[in-house]
Amino acid sequence: MDKLQREEAVANKLRLRDAVRDKAIVKREIIAGITGFFAISYIIIVNPMILKDAGIPTDLSVFATIISSFIGCLIMGFWANAPVILTPGMGVNAFFTYTVVVAMGLSWQEALGISIVSSVIYVIIAFTKLSDVLAKGIPDTLKAGITAGIGLFLVEIGLEKAQLIRQGTNSILALGDLTKPATLLALFGLLLTLFLFVRNITGGFFIGILVTSIVGIAFGIKDQVAPSVGIGDIGKYANIVAKGDLSNVLSIPFILAVFSMTMILVFESMGLLEGIMPNPQKFRKAFQASSVTSFLSGILGTSPTVAAAESASAIESGGRTGLTSIVAGLMFAVSLFFIPLLAFVPQAAIA
Repeated sequence: MDKLQREEAVANKLRLRDAVRDKAIVKREIIAGITGFFAISYIIIVNPMILKDAGIPTDLSVFATIISSFIGCLIMGFWANAPVILTPGMGVNAFFTYTVVVAMGLSWQEALGISIVSSVIYVIIAFTKLSDVLAKGIPDTLKAGITAGIGLFLVEIGLEKAQLIRQGTNSILALGDLTKPATLLALFGLLLTLFLFVRNITGGFFIGILVTSIVGIAFGIKDQVAPSVGIGDIGKYANIVAKGDLSNVLSIPFILAVFSMTMILVFESMGLLEGIMPNPQKFRKAFQASSVTSFLSGILGTSPTVAAAESASAIESGGRTGLTSIVAGLMFAVSLFFIPLLAFVPQAAIA
């Protein structure tokens, strides 16, 4: 074992209270937490826009997104001592909106109820030996297949939102109208984000949204109805808190949706955490923290939280303890004061 590997092993076993006593470690963890936050910060914009199609007002779901992420990161930091950022998951939020609500015809309140029930099952799995059984018994190909399938689903939704594709008359899909300014803006944003991703630029998605929004403003491309929200609107947020509807919990559609969402939650988080948490003890506690936060997110009025893949950028920046996720959580809290900027982000920049 070389020097770097020894330092890595020591860092992975470092307790949170020991980490905060070392100025060098604190500095490294703060940088990692801020880096991880900016890498995943696009979720503050994207998640409310997706939940809007489910009927949850953007000016309310943005608070749910930020608050659930803030609480989740604190739970991850203090309970699991792991440098993992928890936010409403891309993929499960699309399933929440476009499958449960749009395709199955359930209300967003019922979708929140499904999220809560699915998360209760997730908690049971995480805090029992079922997590070990699933981790060992489920093939990696199945875990990867679920994640890949959700990813392709997101691609299709994004291209439709960007109007780069549309429903065809003689085929399932057809090319969109590339003469529309908003479509061209979305295409520019897509190519820019792909370039940043290929170049492995930290915060590439956030940078892509930011630059595309600036270009949209410069050329006068904006949505007809832009969200208007500020920190003063937080009083209205109670309208979506604890609104999960469990009245049809025994119906077939409800049960099928619970089963599917549970599969997504468990395997998406398990696959990611296994990849970035080589320490088995940290994996177990991180998995538990993820499950508890997922449950709380349903009560808070948003689709379930999962471990963000962008946590890898925080780890690559030197994050090794829960201090990284705590810093990221505090950054989410600070972002509450900047949510009025959402009004300047066109849908073309998000798609």
